[in-house]
Amino acid sequence: MPMKKRLKLLLKIVLTALALWFVLSKVDIDKLSTSLQSANSLWLLGAFILFNLSKITSAFRLNLYFRAMGLWLSERYNLILYYVGMFYNLFLPGGIGGDGYKIYLLNKHFQHGIKPLFQAILLDRLSGLAGLAFYACLLFAWSDYATLFGEWTIWLAYGLALVVFPTAYLATQWFFPLFMKVFQPTMVGGLGVQLLQLLSAWAILKSLSIDHALLEYLTLFLVSSVVAVLPLTIGGVGVRELTFLYGLEYIGEEPSLGVTFSFLFFMITAISSLLGLFLLHRVSPPSEDIKLNESN
Repeated sequence: MPMKKRLKLLLKIVLTALALWFVLSKVDIDKLSTSLQSANSLWLLGAFILFNLSKITSAFRLNLYFRAMGLWLSERYNLILYYVGMFYNLFLPGGIGGDGYKIYLLNKHFQHGIKPLFQAILLDRLSGLAGLAFYACLLFAWSDYATLFGEWTIWLAYGLALVVFPTAYLATQWFFPLFMKVFQPTMVGGLGVQLLQLLSAWAILKSLSIDHALLEYLTLFLVSSVVAVLPLTIGGVGVRELTFLYGLEYIGEEPSLGVTFSFLFFMITAISSLLGLFLLHRVSPPSEDIKLNESN
């Protein structure tokens, strides 16, 4: 690994450790431990299933982008590649990321240029972000946070929710016209992915017997999902917990349960991503799993 990447990985490890240390120093460790041990396993299983359904839906959405550029992957192989990418993203943060690995591998077999592959994966991320922003604006407007910040923020949130998809449409039309033919199904897919993630988060809350401030918890969950995308820590660990720590303290809620929720969500993410390790030997596709449609 080049020295620059080693230093970036070391910095991520340090920031992750510092963030976790700070969070744990601010919460009641006994409450956190007790809530972890008493979490309902059936609800956690439901959360795990819903989370993986969101990833499967996300993989299908990405394949729509691939097909729009003329690359036809079987759904089976595309799903394998998606889980391998998840593994790379979470467990190999110092090397090539999951998206970079998919671009490298597909370009190796596809040999039609890196640019369209990069655009497809970038748009896949942006469509997910559009769905996340839409739900985040609505949940914020319905939560106590809007009331605390002032009534004007409610109307601002509604306004932002209304412009999310028109903005995405114009951006796609101007910068990525090749993919306009799949704009509608991919945006619907993005909404579906984020809805399944929200349901997974709700199931975790149920496992912890959290029946109050649900809108606030789910709002923080979406905010933490955005923050976790920033390449500051390993797998977003630490920054998610910081989001819940300060977000719940702001509305007078006990932060220990929020940190517990964040830990459980990370565990579900990690176990799901680990499945990619067992699929690494299948990343070289047989001929029937990948082809180029020259007409596109």
